[in-house]
Amino acid sequence: MMNHRMNVLFLNFLTLGLLMFGVNLSVHAQPTSMVRLVIAFPPGGPSDALARQLADQLGVELGQNVLVENKPGGNGAVAAQYVLNAPNDGKTLWLTTAGAITINPNLYPKLTYDVQQFAPVSLVVNNQEVLVVNGKNPVSDVDEFLKSSLLKKGGLNLTSSGIGSMPHMAISLFQDSTGKTFTHIPNKGAAPAITDLLGDHVDGFFGDIPGVLSYIQAGSLKAIGIAATQRNPLLPNVKTFDEMGIKGMHLNNWSAIYVSKGVSNSVLDELNSAVKRTLENKATFEKIKASGADPQWSTRSDLSRMAQNESTTWRRVIQKYNVKAE
Repeated sequence: MMNHRMNVLFLNFLTLGLLMFGVNLSVHAQPTSMVRLVIAFPPGGPSDALARQLADQLGVELGQNVLVENKPGGNGAVAAQYVLNAPNDGKTLWLTTAGAITINPNLYPKLTYDVQQFAPVSLVVNNQEVLVVNGKNPVSDVDEFLKSSLLKKGGLNLTSSGIGSMPHMAISLFQDSTGKTFTHIPNKGAAPAITDLLGDHVDGFFGDIPGVLSYIQAGSLKAIGIAATQRNPLLPNVKTFDEMGIKGMHLNNWSAIYVSKGVSNSVLDELNSAVKRTLENKATFEKIKASGADPQWSTRSDLSRMAQNESTTWRRVIQKYNVKAE
């Protein structure tokens, strides 16, 4: 009995000593709070997939649980306002696509959020746009696609995921680069646009590669041109528009993380570093790369500069083609 009491006392003193000297008795540090990663799209799409690919490793790097929250609606306005209404503690992050930052402010005269109220954290991925046609369409490149317009009464029609979407801007830029006119048929999202193309109701669609890759690989859609400066490694045989002599077709529907502007610089730096380490994680990098996106960290200033330059481009295109919000 005496030996048992001595053993208990010894263990208690040992535990107390370890705690006094700051030794962590747990095998792994446990996250102490919650970070919300907000996206402006419903579950199941490319943006949702990207958020979930990031969440676990970003949580490891921040030492906090990361919860993905879907806040669709208002072309990004619902998600934006949700982030702005949250405390300025850097725990509510907006994973947004380029359009909400660079297109919407030039398209909507009464946008319900102001991009100047947000602070850039880091770029996350670059997304090339690819022109796709129905898999049964005999054309093999953009030149043949343009020639086919001569054979079709009324010319070619191109669908998009909505007025002011990146695919819509791609159509306008395509007109700008070729001098051709296309009939724009807007849809309410990429999924119905792809459905229309699969049903042969429209002639083409500019889509983010992650959103159309599976259809291309299955043969139900055919990629005929990459709207970027270089080919995509998952579609190595698809030429860029530049290679086909059509200049100026460079689109990037990137995704990046922003927070409300009141977040301190020290927290912004911490978040930026955490995103960098997340994208450097091999498993995370490879998951994103396999989707067709290009993982890419950036400095805060580089992201800000890129967004400003692209906003200028889309302002010109919107004004030239008199693009009006729905």
